[in-house]
Amino acid sequence: MSTLDLVVLFGTLGLIVGYGVYKTLGTKDIDGYLRGGSSMKWGTIGLSVMATQASAITFISTPGQGYESGMAFVQNYFGLPIALIIVAFVFIPIYYKLKVYTAYEYLESRFDKKTRLLGAFLFLVQRGLAAGITIYAPAIILSTILGWSLSWTILLVGVLVIIYTVSGGTKAVSLTQKHQMTVILIGMAIAFGYIVHYLSDFVTFPEALHIAGSLDKLNAVDFSLDFEKRYTVWSGILGGLFLALSYFGTDQSQVQRYLGGKNTIESRMGLMFNAVMKVPMQFFILLTGALLYVFYIFYQPPVHFNQQSLNKVEQQVGSENIDLITEDHDYWIGKRKASAMVYKDALLSGSKEEQKEAQELLQFTAEQVNSSRAEMKNLIASTDVTIKLKDSDYVFLTFILNYLPQGIIGLLIAVIFSAAMSSTSGELNALASTSVIDFYKNLINQNGTEKQYMLVSKLLTAAWGVLAICFAFMAHQSENLIEMVNILGSLFYGNILGIFLVAFFFKYVQGTAVFWGAILSQSLVIALYNFTEIGYLWFNVIGCVGVIVIGLLIQLVKPKA
Repeated sequence: MSTLDLVVLFGTLGLIVGYGVYKTLGTKDIDGYLRGGSSMKWGTIGLSVMATQASAITFISTPGQGYESGMAFVQNYFGLPIALIIVAFVFIPIYYKLKVYTAYEYLESRFDKKTRLLGAFLFLVQRGLAAGITIYAPAIILSTILGWSLSWTILLVGVLVIIYTVSGGTKAVSLTQKHQMTVILIGMAIAFGYIVHYLSDFVTFPEALHIAGSLDKLNAVDFSLDFEKRYTVWSGILGGLFLALSYFGTDQSQVQRYLGGKNTIESRMGLMFNAVMKVPMQFFILLTGALLYVFYIFYQPPVHFNQQSLNKVEQQVGSENIDLITEDHDYWIGKRKASAMVYKDALLSGSKEEQKEAQELLQFTAEQVNSSRAEMKNLIASTDVTIKLKDSDYVFLTFILNYLPQGIIGLLIAVIFSAAMSSTSGELNALASTSVIDFYKNLINQNGTEKQYMLVSKLLTAAWGVLAICFAFMAHQSENLIEMVNILGSLFYGNILGIFLVAFFFKYVQGTAVFWGAILSQSLVIALYNFTEIGYLWFNVIGCVGVIVIGLLIQLVKPKA
């Protein structure tokens, strides 16, 4: 990157971190540290909730998902608005009434201590691992693209997050997230604008959409009843509903964001902001990826977007095979561009028959390009099984670095760092809160002073930050990153949600029954994940229903005393 880009990058990050530290220097009590003093308004809550969920993975990996597989992933969020309405009018009043610091405190008052600790433990396991992924994911890609050391990139993100999260707690997290989310949305809009601008030399925006649609990149809705398909309307509405209910209603990283509101009205409005904006935001990011595919029809793409993988292959077996595949790829790239122009002309003046023939030619040439890309991946796999094959996570960053002007590149890289920092800070803050309230204060030091709890909170925030950095160093990529995070969440969220739904709606079920129901249901989910091909969103439904059904059966066998 240029000097200007580095100035913009570090200047943006420094201002955000410095602002968060400065505005929260006076935080001296546990309520202010863990709940932000119950002073935040709906706008801050809304952007903070969105920023905690929208990690760097969202802005690196989701455009690549749109580029490679189209917009079907947006169905993952179809159940989210319904879930947020339920959380706003069922969960929030209960949490405010009990004046809890964490969602899991409620479980002890409703059930017993062991059920509370189980819920908190499941959260710590899932979110602790996820915190490592949210640091590692952008770090591995940024280090590859920018030529930075992976270790130093991980440390940069981790240390910056620890500084302002430890210093100011929940309020610092929420205040910085508000500004980080603003920078993120501006940056994405700028990138989208440049894609459309570059395409205007060849096609209009509607024509670009026609081309994307003809190549199945705008396939946002699938009504298939195939349970092995990852993304359908049904898995999105049902699985996505259960996933979002658990995430926003029982995951402390989200609960903590809206428990810091001035009152229930501010918290509800913050969630309604997300109910209205989240699906359009994900649609927009996926559309950016779909248009990137059209962009690379008219501008030369690499045969493999992760250049580091190609460099490793070249070092081990030489460049001859790489050159042959690249030559074939470039030939079909030229044919695909020509067929896209034919299709454009047919759209303007051709008959339906001419349009169909032009579309079939475009689809054929696109398949040949995909074949050459697959051939390159096969070469990489046959050379070294440790090299990452999937390159879709590098698509958006490749565009940023090669086609955006100086200064804007720095801003977009700052967007990715900001997203990594915002989601990780929310996770660390929530992990520390759960550790302090549900374990330290509950089991070790029930009558401690404010000073003691503050000190332990800061120490545990730093400790979770260090652990997250360690997890990031140990992480291994096996999926598209945005899918990896959702898979990890789906393995645990259904069970946690099931515990809470039993607490809310099945008053005669007691702690022992729901505790063992959760243990058995969690075991079932893990077994199904390892031994079946069920789409992972369904694990949210299976886990939740499993806890309820098994808990009810156990309670029937052993009725309430």
